[in-house]
Amino acid sequence: MADNFLERHYVEYEQRKADYIRRKRHLPKMPHRPERPDDEAL
Repeated sequence: MADNFLERHYVEYEQRKADYIRRKRHLPKMPHRPERPDDEAL
C-alpha cells in the first residue's frame, strides 16, 4: 500500500486544525466573572 494514505490524511488533518485555530482566535473572549448587578436592597 504505497498510496500515501497516512500522509495525505495527516496533511488534511493539519489543514482542518489550522482552520479551527484561526476561527477560534477570532471569537470574542468571555469575561471570567459575570457582572453582578448593584444590590437594590441597600
